[in-house]
Amino acid sequence: MTIKLIVGLANPGKEYTYTRHNAGAWFVNKLAKHNRFYLKENLKFHGYTAKINILNNDIHLLVPTTFINLSGKAVAALSSFYHIQPNEILIAHDELNLAPNVVKLKLGGSNGGHNGLKDIQKNLSNNPKFYRLRIGIGHPGDKNKVINFVLSKPSIHEKILIDNAIDKAVNYTNIIFREGIDRAMTSMYNN
Repeated sequence: MTIKLIVGLANPGKEYTYTRHNAGAWFVNKLAKHNRFYLKENLKFHGYTAKINILNNDIHLLVPTTFINLSGKAVAALSSFYHIQPNEILIAHDELNLAPNVVKLKLGGSNGGHNGLKDIQKNLSNNPKFYRLRIGIGHPGDKNKVINFVLSKPSIHEKILIDNAIDKAVNYTNIIFREGIDRAMTSMYNN
């Protein structure tokens, strides 16, 4: 089993580009750039797409142009067209329960109230198990402040920490294709 689709969750529009909720898109764009590719808008798949090759593995990249809570439409369209199974998909997303300098990889699990993950689960199948790259953005400390928090820009210090974590995640992507996803998960948890 290998990853065939990597999705970066985000909200569309310039006003959201630098907000915490777009951390998944920051990762996918950095991964594309690292592999000397740029994403281009693809209306058929409701998002920006690219196809990259890492260690002889073809991987589709996707950043949906739907709002984050409707991400499932784009993921389902691309995965269905290319016959990609849920366990061959990696969803990169912002994670309130991790500090801004932390990134973790996991299979399945609860959506933790993340509306983008909820919609993907709903659109793929009954209880689909896909991989998740959880990019820490921290928590505002009060659940009533979460919506404003994820839709606002991180401080300069937090952005540096998030960018460092994303850089680590890009490096771990090579481990996924060189040594397997289980090895990459173990390496992330040991760092």
